[in-house]
This record gives sequence, C-alpha cells and structure tokens, in this order.
Amino acid sequence: MNIEELKDIERKIKACKLCRLHLNRKFAVPGEGNYNAEIMVIGEAPGEEEDKQGKPFVGRAGKVLDKMLEHIGLNRNDVFITNVVKCRPPENREPYDDEAKTCMQNYLEKQIELISPKIILLLGNVATRHLLGVKSVSNVRGKLIEKEGRYYFATYHPAVALYNPSKEETLMKDFELFMNVYNKIKKEKKTLDDFLKS
Repeated sequence: MNIEELKDIERKIKACKLCRLHLNRKFAVPGEGNYNAEIMVIGEAPGEEEDKQGKPFVGRAGKVLDKMLEHIGLNRNDVFITNVVKCRPPENREPYDDEAKTCMQNYLEKQIELISPKIILLLGNVATRHLLGVKSVSNVRGKLIEKEGRYYFATYHPAVALYNPSKEETLMKDFELFMNVYNKIKKEKKTLDDFLKS
C-alpha cells in the first residue's frame, strides 16, 4: 500500500472536473481514515455538511454512523470512510449512473485497490447497486458477498434511522452481524465456501 498514491488520488479528487457534480460543490470529499484499514466503509455521496467541511459523514447521518461504529467497538481511526461519488449532488439527489461510473473508475476503484481492505461495508442502495450490481440493499442486506476476490457486507444507509427511528435497532443488529462476520474472516481465514457452510 502506497500512502503517496492515496494522497495523489485525494489531490486529484479535490481538483476534479470530470463530471457535472463539480459545478456546485464547495469541497470534494475524497474520504478519510486509516490507509491501512481492514474495513472500508462506502456510502452514497457527500451531503450539505460534508460539502462544507470536505469530510465524509460529518452531518446527522455521520453521527448515526459514529454511534454504530462505537457500538461494535470501532471508531473512525479504525476504518477508511468514503462514498461512491466525491462531490455533493444538487439538492441531495441520488448520483446519476454516469456520475457514479466516472467517480468509481477514476477514484473509488483505485482507493479500494490501494487500501485493500479485508471487507467492505456498503451503506445504502447507491453503494450496493454500484459495487455489487443489485437493485436494492434489501436483496443482500446482512449477507457476506464475495465478488472478484473481495468481501462485501451491505446494510441500510445511516440516514434511514433519521427518517425512521425504528430502523436504528435494525442498523445496530446489522452492524453486530457485520462485526461477527469480519471477526470470523479475520480469525479463521477460511475460504468463502467453508465460511458459508459453518
């Protein structure tokens, strides 16, 4: 893992003009956290607070994410947090497919390759759709997925708990399950087939 290469990607993201999203941004949000993280957390896109600060998950949904991480014994320094797209879409709309594709091909895929996490935690439909190719997080939520040699685990976006407080408990259970899956992968180093049979 080359820290300089990751820093170079961050510089490119901050200066990026490859899609229309750069037109309205205050700050691009490359991501932050531990460059040697075994866990990478990927959400949808920066929101208003993230756009103001240039950091991921610092708004209300970020507080929910922090609570979930703390619940499973982690904090932001243990993981690397980023989004599918690095600039805030206007009026917090979902990123268009061409925006997501541009950002992923130029930046996110390289970040994943360089950080090389043991497992990637996907938050919400957008991240799940673009990284796993499934329409809805509900189709794969709470399951260990292996794709192209990488492990993924998907759950709802933390923002869901802001609009539907009953989902907070569901999120907590998903994060607990995620941590169990991660610990099993880490400790046992089994193949995916062996893991799924146990």
